[in-house]
Amino acid sequence: MSKSQFKFNPKDLNYDRVDDSLNARIWRIAVYVAAVVVIAVLLNVIYSLFFDTPRERQIRNENRMLLEKYEELSVRKQEVDTVMEAVQRIDRDIYRVIFETEPVEPETNPSTGMTFQNLLRTTNEVIVMHSAHKLDSLISLDRLMATEYDMLIIRGEAKAVMLPYIPAIQPIENSDLTLIASGFGHRVHPIYKIPKMHNGIDFSAPVGTPVYATGDGVVKISSRSARGLGNQILIDHGYGYETLYACMDELNVRNGQEVKRGDLIGTVGDSGLSVAPHLHYEVHLDGKAMNPINYFFLELSPSDYDRLILISKMSGQSFD
Repeated sequence: MSKSQFKFNPKDLNYDRVDDSLNARIWRIAVYVAAVVVIAVLLNVIYSLFFDTPRERQIRNENRMLLEKYEELSVRKQEVDTVMEAVQRIDRDIYRVIFETEPVEPETNPSTGMTFQNLLRTTNEVIVMHSAHKLDSLISLDRLMATEYDMLIIRGEAKAVMLPYIPAIQPIENSDLTLIASGFGHRVHPIYKIPKMHNGIDFSAPVGTPVYATGDGVVKISSRSARGLGNQILIDHGYGYETLYACMDELNVRNGQEVKRGDLIGTVGDSGLSVAPHLHYEVHLDGKAMNPINYFFLELSPSDYDRLILISKMSGQSFD
């Protein structure tokens, strides 16, 4: 027979019998086990809040590396976009002048993407989808540019026959750009002393200085005169282009003669209403006078072009 156990009760100052039955023991064991489990869970939660497991540290490192790679790829994508925009701008502003075509504009502009602050608050699925979208936009832009340049190649091949006929050099030897005496625009007439549109450029040079054709073409006019622009040559280059060489001395070509770019066609003179030896040179496109300095592109670098513009604006009076 098991001994009974008693527990002192301070309320009534008596000893109460302790229930030592099997059910009571099982209940006490269950309470102890539950308490241990709760404490263990609480300790595990507290530990996980302040300390990372090896697996969590590995995942965090992998995520950090992925974000760094994503940022690097995004920067490279932005660099590619910048280069593509520059190429489009050059294509639109320079090459279209030669090929006389309009650029193919993209229908949509690729998105620049989310910020990295927002990236930290997104799920992996969103990051993957966003990366895929940016890659798709880059591929679409690449295909668009490839199509555009295929069109340029086709048009360029078609225009290749035209290029030799476009005026593209200076009519006299002027590599240091020191012979420009008066530019295109409104100038004071040297004799009438009134503002008048000057449709060409005056090259100051001694009488007898060689004058060259600036593009392939056919001599339309080769005539002598003591009035106006004096002795002059008009060359028809086709495609709407004509060039005029005036105030000349010698005329070495005749009407209907074919000339090539760089051929000697005459010499600088002082004929007509000229006040000093010089060559008056004009470029016409579809009957309209154009600024000749825009047709020296085979000889001038960008810095030379800027310098030539400045020089052509300095003189306020023409020579004819």
